[in-house]
Amino acid sequence: MVEQTEPTINDVIAVAEFRSALRHFLRRSEKIARQFGLTPQRYTLLMMIKGASDGSEQSTVTELADRMQLAQSTVTELVRRAESAGLIEREQSQRDARVAHLRLTPEGDRRLMLSFTELKTERAQLRDAFANLDGGVTGTR
Repeated sequence: MVEQTEPTINDVIAVAEFRSALRHFLRRSEKIARQFGLTPQRYTLLMMIKGASDGSEQSTVTELADRMQLAQSTVTELVRRAESAGLIEREQSQRDARVAHLRLTPEGDRRLMLSFTELKTERAQLRDAFANLDGGVTGTR
C-alpha cells in the first residue's frame, strides 16, 4: 500500500498554476480556431480525427464520442455540420457497412493546421506547466 502524504501549500500552488495554464491554453485555442473559421467544437473534432491514436488520420463517430467525452448523438450532429461545411468527409467501412470512417478534407486539414501551428507557443507553455506540476506535487491531486 502506498502511503499518502498531506498536500502542502506548494502542491496546491502547483496545481493552481497548472489549472491556470490549462485555462489560458483552452481560451487561446478557442480564439485561434475562430480566427481560422472554426468553432471550438469543430477545432476539437478535426483535431481528434487528424490525431487518431493509431496514426490513420481517421476516426468513427463512436471513437470520437469516447475521446471527446460527448454523447454519440452530439458527435453525430457535430460531424453532420462539419461535413456540410466541407471540413470532413465520410467513407463506408469495407468490413462493416454500418461504420463510416471520417477524415478531413483538404480544406479541413488546411484550417486545422493553420490553427495548430499558431498555437505552438501555447503548447510549449502548457508542457512547461505540466512539468512543473509533476515536480512540485508530492501528495494527492
